[in-house]
Amino acid sequence: MTTVSAKPAEIEKQWIVIDATDLVVGRLASQIALRLRGKHLPYFTPHVDCGDNVVVINAEKVRFTGRKVEQQIYYKHTGYPGGIKERTAKQLLEGRFPERVLESAVKRMMPRGPLGRQQMRNLRIYAGAEHPHEAQQPAAVDIRAQNSKNVRPK
Repeated sequence: MTTVSAKPAEIEKQWIVIDATDLVVGRLASQIALRLRGKHLPYFTPHVDCGDNVVVINAEKVRFTGRKVEQQIYYKHTGYPGGIKERTAKQLLEGRFPERVLESAVKRMMPRGPLGRQQMRNLRIYAGAEHPHEAQQPAAVDIRAQNSKNVRPK
């Protein structure tokens, strides 16, 4: 029995689209990270980018469980001394770029380093229902049907 190691030339990347309406952020982010890394494939190779291209729509409609929407804090630094800024998840979701909540959740689940950065480039997140990737004919993946805990109605 031999172990198959995928080579970059042998990999065929698929395009998938996920509708994030009323999905729980952490559960959705873990499924996206799994697809970006390629761990759902039988020929997964840890040192090769063998994951899919993932398009997420309606990212502004994601949900949090419990009181995380008020308690989850996102930090950024301006680069100046004493320049640390903090915002809650509610402020981000109501702000100008609500897709950053989901992007940061996925980023924290990806490996750090050059391969993780390369795999994150395969993720496209849009706040609304429209996306410019119709030419790639993405297949729809229904995360809400996988587990009843993935959905949090309003």
